[in-house]
Amino acid sequence: MVDKTLSAEELTRDEAAERLRELADELEGDGPASIRTGNKTVSLRPSPTIAYELGVRERSSILRGSRETITLKMDWKPPKASDEE
Repeated sequence: MVDKTLSAEELTRDEAAERLRELADELEGDGPASIRTGNKTVSLRPSPTIAYELGVRERSSILRGSRETITLKMDWKPPKASDEE
């Protein structure tokens, strides 16, 4: 089963930075993390180690202009209930 929640919106640079700080605060430490996406909050259980992937793409096109993209991916296996005690 896959349950995917996706949110896309346009933010100011400061708003985008604040969202990243909120995500970092939730991931820090132990226990569950409440992640806000759009109008929904998802409760996740990050493991002590997280696979982290950051990609940067710079594109230049005469017709479409330049575009820069950052893609961030993190994944983990949630700890088993017995591991959380």
